[in-house]
Amino acid sequence: MAQDASISRSAPRTAIVTGGSRGIGRAIAVALGQAGARVVINYFASRDAALEAATEIEQAGGQAMTVQADVSSPDGRARMLEEAQGRFGAVDLLVNNAGIAPKVRADLLETSEESFDDLLATNLKGPFFLSQAVARQMIARRDQIDPAIAPAIINISSISAYTASVNRGEYCISKAGIAMMTQLFASRLAEHGINVYEVRPGVIATDMTGPVKAKYDKLILEDGLLPIRRWGQPSDVAKAVVAIAEGAFPYSTGQVLDVDGGFHIRRL
Repeated sequence: MAQDASISRSAPRTAIVTGGSRGIGRAIAVALGQAGARVVINYFASRDAALEAATEIEQAGGQAMTVQADVSSPDGRARMLEEAQGRFGAVDLLVNNAGIAPKVRADLLETSEESFDDLLATNLKGPFFLSQAVARQMIARRDQIDPAIAPAIINISSISAYTASVNRGEYCISKAGIAMMTQLFASRLAEHGINVYEVRPGVIATDMTGPVKAKYDKLILEDGLLPIRRWGQPSDVAKAVVAIAEGAFPYSTGQVLDVDGGFHIRRL
């Protein structure tokens, strides 16, 4: 990907991508790095994969660092931001991508409190308080951020924000929470020149969807679940994030960008 002047100018954009070692997060991190951003790749357990993503960015002429941190942990979030600032200075782009699926797809009437708490902590509580901390830093250090680049927070949600799956209700609730979180932060931060967006992927080919590949192969390729009859790829989501990072939507905040093959269209 060619470097874009709106990212790779004299003061490059510094981006944190949570869950940036694999799947959608890795595609986002690499695409931002190739577009000229300095990328902080957060990971929880996949150290080697995170290092590989950083190497891929550096081989393309970009800058990257990795930070191991659990986004559900206050200490982990604080350390992530501290290390990012220590290496690259003020953070002006946060991509809340880290998320987990239930360990067991249990019927709604059998969902455990442990699973509910785990998913809400990682998928919603972590992004909420990381956004809070990064927003405070963006406001306090606005003079250290290129004035031509509006700071932004991008939340990666899912069609599960509005599509009921009764065998993983806790996941749906966490993503619905991300949708409202986007609206709240967009409303609160607009006065500070910080735009907030929700990128809402559909059925994307990742490790998370691997166990249900046969099911969705049939739904997509044979049953017409999607107007665009193919699986989504992590690169599809990454392109939407890069477009936001490049300033393609300066007069939009709280906006939802559907990357779902048209799933959101109501059809008869």
